[in-house]
Amino acid sequence: MAVGAGVAVANIYYNQPMLAIIEQDLPGRVAAAIPTATQLGYAFGLFLLVPLGDLVERRRLIILQFTLLAAALAFAAVSPSAAMIVIASLLIGLLATVAQQIVPLAAHLAAPERRGATVGTVMAGLLTGILLSRTLAGFVATHGGWREMFWLAVPMALGAAGMMALVLPRSAPDEKLSYGRLLRTIGHLWVEFPALRLAALTQAALFAAFTVFWTILAFRLEQPEFGFGAEVAGLFGLVGAVGILAAPLAGRFADRHGATQAVIMGAVVTLASWLVFGLWGSLAGLVAGVILLDFGVQSALISNQHIVFALRPAARARLNTVLMGGMFLGGALGSALVMPVWDAAGWTGVSLLGGGFAAIGAGLQLHAALRRRG
Repeated sequence: MAVGAGVAVANIYYNQPMLAIIEQDLPGRVAAAIPTATQLGYAFGLFLLVPLGDLVERRRLIILQFTLLAAALAFAAVSPSAAMIVIASLLIGLLATVAQQIVPLAAHLAAPERRGATVGTVMAGLLTGILLSRTLAGFVATHGGWREMFWLAVPMALGAAGMMALVLPRSAPDEKLSYGRLLRTIGHLWVEFPALRLAALTQAALFAAFTVFWTILAFRLEQPEFGFGAEVAGLFGLVGAVGILAAPLAGRFADRHGATQAVIMGAVVTLASWLVFGLWGSLAGLVAGVILLDFGVQSALISNQHIVFALRPAARARLNTVLMGGMFLGGALGSALVMPVWDAAGWTGVSLLGGGFAAIGAGLQLHAALRRRG
């Protein structure tokens, strides 16, 4: 399940180190539109497709989504224009939400006392996919081209579909609702659980800070003081691999001590990463900052998932929809804003933008902590 989640989620990040290469190949300014469309597609999929995990047999749903994802990747590989690659990116994001079908299924299959560690293990695979996707895409795009990266992803998605068919157990849903009523209950869950609202808003802010950095990294590295291309931008995925360690550690910490403190720590570390980016302008500063950024965002995410999945076991897919949907809407906002800020104010403006999002996430958590103590 960890491998399947990693293969699925990787597809929404392949484009980031390749943006400058894609923009040279296709007419029109698509650098901001491609990651924004992908993030929006992922958010739409979280709200429209992931709730189906509470309604239909989960193994069949996961296999079907992987197969359709392979078709969307082939569409991206043959896209002849900027408009077509943006549409393909939207579809890739929509269908890559199969990763978020796998995560609540892991929580459903795990024993309660092992749920945090189990989700942390699956999320470690998902985070590996996020980070290594950029390394792989940067290498393939530099030496083969951006279309070749999408072609390579097609058999990977089909292979994941086959693997899920072999290893996943059948898992029937607990709810007996119509699809329309199921979607309506998402709003009821938002109203009912303050902890869900806090988790979703926090992750939206932190993931906006995350996507601000990764969307602009290839352009930052192309500047004269660095002079690097897509391959080096992709290698930053390996640098951020320390975030993978945060997933199982945060899950075990939440099992033993509760998740709230881990969320606060993750938000504060994310804010610290943007202070490093803004004040330390060298390559070493980028390396140190990305380690803090990935560790902070992923620690907060795993801990927030631990909190959210415990709220109502029969509705885990929909609870995950709210948490991850809010997170990727925040990511889409960060991707959409960073290019205009980059054009207007350079790296200083980007640092203020990313730091501002991180400060919102940390402020929400600290305010909630003060209210609890009060």
